[in-house]
Amino acid sequence: MPTFQDIRLLRINYLRGPSIWTYRPILEVWLDLGELEDHPSNAIDGLNERLTAWLPDLVEHHCGVGERGGFLQRLEGGTWMGHVLEHVIIELLNLSGMPAAFGQTRETSQRGIYRMVFRCPEEAVARVSLEQGHRLLMAAINDQPFDLKAAVQAIKTAIDDRYLGPSTGCIVDAAGERRIPHIRLNDGNLVQLGYGAAQRRIWTAESDQTSAIAEGIAQDKDFTKRLLASCGVPVPQGQVVESPEEAWEVAQDIGLPVTVKPSDGNHARGVTLELTREADIKAAFALAEPEGSEVIVERFIEGIEHRLLVVGGRVVAACKGETVSVTGNGKSTLRELVDVENQDPRRGIEQEYPLSPIDVQAPAVRLELHRQDVTPDSVIEAGRSVLLQRNGNMAIDCTDEVHPDVAYFAQLAAKIVGLDIAGMDMILKDVAQPMAAQGGAILEVNAGPGLLMHLKPTAGAPRPVGMAIVDHLFPREGAAHPGRIPIVGIAGTQGNAFIARLVGWLLQLSGKLTGVASSEGMFLADRRTQTSSAAHWAGAHRLLTNRLAEAAVIQTNARSILDEGLAYDRCLVGVVTDMDGFEQLADHDIHEAAQMRRVLRTQIDVVLADGAGVLNADNEQVAELGELCDGEVLLYSLDADNPRLAAHRAATRTEGASGEGRAVFVRGQQVVLATGAAERVLGTLGALSLPGGQRPDTAALLAAIATAWALDITPDLIAAGIKTFEYTA
Repeated sequence: MPTFQDIRLLRINYLRGPSIWTYRPILEVWLDLGELEDHPSNAIDGLNERLTAWLPDLVEHHCGVGERGGFLQRLEGGTWMGHVLEHVIIELLNLSGMPAAFGQTRETSQRGIYRMVFRCPEEAVARVSLEQGHRLLMAAINDQPFDLKAAVQAIKTAIDDRYLGPSTGCIVDAAGERRIPHIRLNDGNLVQLGYGAAQRRIWTAESDQTSAIAEGIAQDKDFTKRLLASCGVPVPQGQVVESPEEAWEVAQDIGLPVTVKPSDGNHARGVTLELTREADIKAAFALAEPEGSEVIVERFIEGIEHRLLVVGGRVVAACKGETVSVTGNGKSTLRELVDVENQDPRRGIEQEYPLSPIDVQAPAVRLELHRQDVTPDSVIEAGRSVLLQRNGNMAIDCTDEVHPDVAYFAQLAAKIVGLDIAGMDMILKDVAQPMAAQGGAILEVNAGPGLLMHLKPTAGAPRPVGMAIVDHLFPREGAAHPGRIPIVGIAGTQGNAFIARLVGWLLQLSGKLTGVASSEGMFLADRRTQTSSAAHWAGAHRLLTNRLAEAAVIQTNARSILDEGLAYDRCLVGVVTDMDGFEQLADHDIHEAAQMRRVLRTQIDVVLADGAGVLNADNEQVAELGELCDGEVLLYSLDADNPRLAAHRAATRTEGASGEGRAVFVRGQQVVLATGAAERVLGTLGALSLPGGQRPDTAALLAAIATAWALDITPDLIAAGIKTFEYTA
């Protein structure tokens, strides 16, 4: 069997927004198959068998066939290696816990050169997946060994390193369900939901409504407890101590048993419960001291630890804990029994697991074992139960059982501390009973609470806590498009910088603080903030993250769409002026004007259903993009008798909207706004000159007027705005 040279990866490009391929981020790879161009999948002995042995779930890939086993049919019938690589990568992502489905492979005008893409929300993960998929495919082609487990682990590691944590991820996913866009602001879990002035920010389960003062209060457990007690919230009696000796003295004063814990720790680290012996209390002090700035001794309250999640003043989820223990068999050591317990599929070191592995060498576990006169190497007699952990295992959902009185105190405590999102640790015998009757108490109020216990409980139903937080940040009775500001996207080459700046000026006059990202720089409220070109992904991104921007006008071009994708997922108005410039895009395998349609349609594909596409009727290819627009279409033309204009004016708007097509055109020297047969003269070209009599390009002027009209800016304001627009390139 011949050995084939590796498929060459000529170019790897991550498209971070809508592109010619899809609306979502993808990795685009240019492949040179080399000699494999003459060897499809059915021409290499044993290839298909090796692939399906390593990746049996390839049978679930429908591919273009549209049914289970579709891709296997393609393999058996003979398909090219770029297509095979696409499916191998998708399956590796699936095995790594990141569901993937979208991919495409297209040949180019050069024989053996293909463009292959697959969807992945994180560039680093996509690149590792490509590397591992490429290695697997070449191993299968050349009948060489391949470590599938190591490949999957490499991708999992990249996901753990780069992907959002489960708490942040569930909020972002919920925002996506409500069509609220998001922008990741750092390599961690700081995420912007929405654009510009309509944005909100989250950091794990904290929001930009989470008060720094409230967070500081919550971190000081002793002060929090005193504050809650002063407002009538039941809390355990306790006191800050400075030494092991003082801890024992205070414990005797309070009354045994007691709990010893750090004053500002989290995740139950350094907390030891139900202590009665002097030696154990002093040992617990040493355990708690490194975990916080101070140590608290407080009266132990009998019951089960519960966690209630309060969002926006309302309890949205609750779970309860359970102790962790192992039962002896008379043969195995405690260490061996724990090893068996750690095989529970709910336990793992990654954030996706609701329970952590048990470490018999952990100080808290060692203290519990000491209290029971047991060591990790002790053989535990048959039937004896050894307690390992008393807390930190809250993962049993009990949301539907919460008594209104318990919910009331949880909500009250969140308000007293001042947290909009709070995890309330409560000790209760029964969450379905009132607090006072069972002697329950609130132990801690936590800012930025983890959400995994509610997303993946070990028992009971998962709770939509991410959606609860999104609904808190973006009330459903609010804006029609929560998190969105009016965005105008302008694509093409003819006068587009002028169009962008004039539209920005008109939006500013209409009362919206407007940002403009154009080839002439960045502008905010008509003040230039950047002189270099901002007509690219990075420029638009900076504008969309600016909390001052109440509207945005963003200029782009074909190369930016091909190289980067759009910086926004949807826009209110999309403008295409022309399809020029194919001569400069040979590196993207574009060699004729007709190919520009596939590129520039991206600008119209992203128009919102209640938005509008503004198109140049004097260019047939541009005008034909109207059939792809989800919203209204406005045409503009230098010719009042343009037949496409006439047909459009007579046509009823699509998607059930009332009225006839709108258009802007020139008749003689008059600029006319038309809705069906109705016409309104905006003014003469002479009267619509800029200050000082400067005459802009007429086509660009019409495009700007049509765009402003699509934004519901009144004709009178449009005319006045043009006359006051001071334009300098």
